[in-house]
Amino acid sequence: MHPSTFSLVVFAASALAGFLGSLTGLGGGVAVTPVLTLLLGVDIHYAMGASLVSVIATSSGAAAAYVREGFANVRVGMFLEIATTLGAVVGAHLTAVVPGSALAIIFGAVLLYSAWHSFNAPPDHLDAQPNPLAVRLHLDGAYPGPQGTIRYHVQRVKAGFSLMFIAGLLSGLLGIGSGAMKVIAMDQLMRIPFKVSTTTSNFMIGVTAAASAGIYLGRGYIEPGVAMPVMLGVLGGSLAGARHLAGARIKSLRLIFAAVIGLLAVEMMYNGISGGMQ
Repeated sequence: MHPSTFSLVVFAASALAGFLGSLTGLGGGVAVTPVLTLLLGVDIHYAMGASLVSVIATSSGAAAAYVREGFANVRVGMFLEIATTLGAVVGAHLTAVVPGSALAIIFGAVLLYSAWHSFNAPPDHLDAQPNPLAVRLHLDGAYPGPQGTIRYHVQRVKAGFSLMFIAGLLSGLLGIGSGAMKVIAMDQLMRIPFKVSTTTSNFMIGVTAAASAGIYLGRGYIEPGVAMPVMLGVLGGSLAGARHLAGARIKSLRLIFAAVIGLLAVEMMYNGISGGMQ
């Protein structure tokens, strides 16, 4: 494929991934890595390096809009980033010893788990009682709804913090920003409303990705010819997605979330098991 054609294809796919990642809190990397490896034949380590760059772009593009509009919970995001950043650094160091086929299988398993949980997600528990630790840390918040401000109470703070370390570990290991795991932790474990979970995830994934991107760069896994069109595409898509979130239906977002990552999970696991990725 001619380099200019390759760049255009990567840009278009990344823009779509950024749009989806912005709406669901996945981060564009969750779709970019499978597209680069499965469809365009890019080595998985370089794909993950480009994915991390795209994750930073997604967070930069969408998070500012979400904070300004009052959806993202900044205090929750900064608190949980302590765990995810530590996990990301550990995960990035493991990439040198984990083979590509194993990374593909782990990647697929994580996405399949995320898709299953999205289909079985509980409704937003806006009537939950205040959690003492959340109150002490001032984590409870509110977000704009069709009928006015909607307030919520954060639950299971310790369990959510622990799961965030695992999310960070997967981010550094797989180069995906681990937005899916972050959304699951906040939405289903900490009982934070889905729109707040996805927007706070977008706010967090850039910091998590930046923690491991330096290690990928030092090992030569970030190739400008791949990373640049990915970054530009995801940034444009994420900004477009941010403008559509307020009117989006929660059920539709969950279905999109589950269907896309479920399909990608099967493809990644198949290629890892069959030896399609080394």
